[in-house]
Amino acid sequence: MMLVTGIAATPQAAQAETDPLNLTVDAAIMIDGETGKILYTKNAEQPLAIASMTKMMTEYLLFEAIEDGKITWDQQYSVTDYTYRLSQNRALSNVPLRQDGTYTIRELYEAMAIYSANAATVAIAETIAGTEDNFVNLMNEKAAELGLEGYTFVNSTGLNNEDLMGMHPASTGANDENVMPAESVARLAYILLRDYPEVLEAASIPKKTFREGTTDAIEMSNWNFMLPGLVYEYAGIDGLKTGTTELAGHSFTGTASRNGMRLITVVMKAVDSQGVGSYKARFDATRAMMDYGFAQFSKEELVGAGQTIEGAETIAVDKGKEDEVGIATKEGISMVIKSSDKELYKPVFTPEAEVLEAGVENGQVVGKVKLENTEGEDLGYIIEKDAGVDMVTTAAVERASWFSLVLQGIGAFFAGLWGNVTDFVGGLF
Repeated sequence: MMLVTGIAATPQAAQAETDPLNLTVDAAIMIDGETGKILYTKNAEQPLAIASMTKMMTEYLLFEAIEDGKITWDQQYSVTDYTYRLSQNRALSNVPLRQDGTYTIRELYEAMAIYSANAATVAIAETIAGTEDNFVNLMNEKAAELGLEGYTFVNSTGLNNEDLMGMHPASTGANDENVMPAESVARLAYILLRDYPEVLEAASIPKKTFREGTTDAIEMSNWNFMLPGLVYEYAGIDGLKTGTTELAGHSFTGTASRNGMRLITVVMKAVDSQGVGSYKARFDATRAMMDYGFAQFSKEELVGAGQTIEGAETIAVDKGKEDEVGIATKEGISMVIKSSDKELYKPVFTPEAEVLEAGVENGQVVGKVKLENTEGEDLGYIIEKDAGVDMVTTAAVERASWFSLVLQGIGAFFAGLWGNVTDFVGGLF
C-alpha cells in the first residue's frame, strides 16, 4: 500500500434517484457476510485497480498452503536480494528486513495482514511458489477457480510494478497493476472469510510490534483506521484490507459484525465532496454503507425447516408402492432484507427431476427452494449457487413387487385403451 497524502480525482457522477447512499466512489458493493446476499451496489462490475486489497488473494493462497501441509507457520524464510531491497523503501508500507535475516511465515503474515508490508508479502509468495512470477500464476488460476471475473493479477502485493525497482514478475509489464471489479473483490472477501475465518485474528489487531524485544522492533499500526482505538473507530469492525496507490486511489474492503449479522463492504477510489481522495473518504464511505446496512436490514427467517411449499407438496414416484411422496425443506431459509420487503418474497421449488425412480429414501434431496422477489427487484447473491436450501423427501418409497408392476401395467393399458375409445366416440359427435 503506497503512503499517499491525497489523490485528486474527478468528482463522481451523480447517483440515480433510487440510490439511497450517493457515495462519492468509483465503485462500491455491500453483501451479507453469511449468505452473500447483495444489499447495495454501485458500478460494481467495472474492473478497477485494487492496490493492497490484492493481499486477500495472497492470504487465501497462504492459508490453503498451510492447510495442505506445503508450508508451516514456523517455517523460516531467508531474505532474498529482491525482498531485502524492496523492504528498505519506507515510502512504501514495509517492515525492513535484514539482508542476512530469517523470518517465520507467521511473522511475515502478521506484517502483511496488519501493516500491509509489501516485502513481507513477496517473501510469502516466494516461499509458496519459489518466485513471485510463479505465484502470480497461482493467483490467476485461483481467481478462475473461485469464479472471479474481470481480474488481472501481476504481482502479489497490489503495488504498481513500477514501484518494484525493475524486479517485477518477468511475465508482466513494468507499469502493470492488479485490477478487479468491486463485485469480484467482495466475492474474494466472502470466500476468504467463509473458508478461513481465522484471517480476522490478525486483521483485527489495531497495533503490534514487529520483532518485539529485538533491535529490529518496529511498531505496526493497522491501516484499517476503523478498528477499535483508531481514529475512525467503528463498532463491530474487525477487518479486512485497505488498498492505496495512485491508480487505485483510496480503497477498502471492510467487514463488521453486529447482533449476529456480518456485513462485507467494498469501496474503490473514494473521494470527498471536493473530489479529493483520502483515508477519511474511504472510511466515511464504508461507514455510510455499514450504517445503512445495520439500520435498514435484518435477518429474517422466511421459510421454516420441514416446511412444505404451496403447489409442491409432493413429487411423483415411478414403479413404487406409492405413486408420490411428500417433500419439505431440509433447513429453514433466512435472508438479510429490509423488514418492509419481507412480504415480497415467496419460495419457489426447482426439482432435479419431475419424477423419482422407486427406491426413494427418506430425506433424499429432490431439488432446491429459493426465495424470489415478487416485484422482481432483487440484487441476487455474490455466489448464486449459495442461495436457497435443499428440498427432501419426508418418507421412503419402496419399489413395487413384480406382480404389482404387472397389474399396474395392465391397468394403465386398459385405462389408455378406454381413453382412446371414449375420444373416438366423442369425436363422432
